[in-house]
Amino acid sequence: MEIRNFCIIAHIDHGKSTLADRMMEITGTVEKRDMKSQLLDSMELEREKGITIKLTPVQMHWKNCELNLIDTPGHVDFSYEVSRSLQAVESAVLVVDATQGIQAQTLANVYLAIEQNLTIIPVINKVDLPAADVEKVTAEIVNLLGCDPSEIIPVSAKTGMNVEKVLDAIIERAPAPKNEAKDDNLKALIFDSYFDDYRGVVLYVRIVNGELPKNANIRMMAAETNGIALEVGILNPKMSPRDKLTEGEIGYIVTNLKTTSEAKVGDTVTLQKSPASTPLPGYKNVLPFVYAGFFPVSNDQYNDLKDAVEKLALSDSALKFTPENSPVLGFGLRIGFLGLLHMDIIRERLEREFDLDLVVTNPSTNYEVTLNNGDELEIKSAADLPDVSGVLEIREPWVKGEIILPGSMIGPVLNLINEKRGHQTNISYIEDRAVIAFDAPMANLLTDFYDQLKSVTSGYASFNYEISDYRADDLVRVDFLVAGNKIDALAIMCHRSEADAIGRDITKKLKEVIPRQNFEVALQAAIGARIIARETIGAYRKDVTVKIHTGDRDRKAKLLEKQKRGKARMKRFGKIDIPSEAFTVMLKRD
Repeated sequence: MEIRNFCIIAHIDHGKSTLADRMMEITGTVEKRDMKSQLLDSMELEREKGITIKLTPVQMHWKNCELNLIDTPGHVDFSYEVSRSLQAVESAVLVVDATQGIQAQTLANVYLAIEQNLTIIPVINKVDLPAADVEKVTAEIVNLLGCDPSEIIPVSAKTGMNVEKVLDAIIERAPAPKNEAKDDNLKALIFDSYFDDYRGVVLYVRIVNGELPKNANIRMMAAETNGIALEVGILNPKMSPRDKLTEGEIGYIVTNLKTTSEAKVGDTVTLQKSPASTPLPGYKNVLPFVYAGFFPVSNDQYNDLKDAVEKLALSDSALKFTPENSPVLGFGLRIGFLGLLHMDIIRERLEREFDLDLVVTNPSTNYEVTLNNGDELEIKSAADLPDVSGVLEIREPWVKGEIILPGSMIGPVLNLINEKRGHQTNISYIEDRAVIAFDAPMANLLTDFYDQLKSVTSGYASFNYEISDYRADDLVRVDFLVAGNKIDALAIMCHRSEADAIGRDITKKLKEVIPRQNFEVALQAAIGARIIARETIGAYRKDVTVKIHTGDRDRKAKLLEKQKRGKARMKRFGKIDIPSEAFTVMLKRD
């Protein structure tokens, strides 16, 4: 039987998962009664948010041909999932929405597919909608891929129109898996893995060379660990065991390993008794560039938090974490992410799946610091910055970004980029839409750039970015003091020119969320010893003269003086509980 391996790539919300549903329905992989929408999005969060977070493989049969599909995420934060699945296949179905046309993530995924030399099969989805403009979108795709208009298949994934044509096109146009190696020794690429509480580590693999029988003794070449393939099989979409997996197939291996660090994504699986001589070219390690502190509300939950994050890290190679201790929040973890959506998803999964109550601090990016003695440091948060007198320069990450938007909205977007200390490097056009290429500091895009971009373009812009390099600038650490005590977890790094405005803005917001006390509380923002902003939370006023029924001024003055002394003493010794909202204030700058 011939084999075709392919994945579906598209911008977020262009209909990848729906197309995958129709394919499974038409090929009879899933019976009508078991069919539900977004069948491959098994995580509760994926179904609720309507987005794909994890890649999912499935095997189908059509016209005596075995089709292995990998459904991929569309959001920029999960593009590492896309790049992994592209290495396990020979062709990609590119889905473009007939009402929206080519968007930023469409471009990014097409470039990834071209880099891997994949055969691209273009598909226009949602052609049954009244707002569909098939001619315009066809012209955009021809412009992008240089293909013939007749190669583009118009479909409606919702109704199933023309989906058979897509399946036929995959069989006709996509190449069959070819064996580059000269020997028959097993080589299998791990493109995903996860931890099952009952069965241990499960690997999703693409067999590049040789075959893998059940119960074979296997070896992970890069991790240099040995294991046993307790069960092998394919996914349709449920696990169905087989006696062996053969060359070109995509399937799963249930192993006896205890952690996925023993079988990392991108590693090569081979047999212990006849190992392959060279491993497959794996993936480059994904490095996070957004960091946030995660602290349990009650310190008793710290071990639960640590265990939960370790479990999530098993199936998410981009998640990196280190223990952190804060005088205000106690013990917690500093976790690295690929972007804010990634952070949001992990936070929600920790709260839902592991029942944790969390405080999340202001997300920051990593900085490179050169000291006067020539030493190099990498710091993950402003609190880690050493004494400024010993620092020669601080470098921050910059990103290369791409925004696709209607040509009439260029002005406000260029203003927004300038506000974020960025600069536009190029403007080009696809039909009536503009593509703005720009450079900007990562830290300024973190908090609310995406929200502001959506609001100035009425939701018509799409945005994609990647880290380019680190650049030195006049960066300072802004500290926040509550009643004279420096709160490390609130400290932020920013450019000196923005420090005053940010200091004033955040002290105003803290004033709204920190509760009033019986004594006056000063909220201050400072760079080093210089105070740059101040707000005061007034004390509660209790009328201590209420019980004096005569008009004796001396008695009243005496009581008020006693109250004043008491408040001054409280101000010296009083403790202030900082609520968790104070740490999320930073996320909502605007």
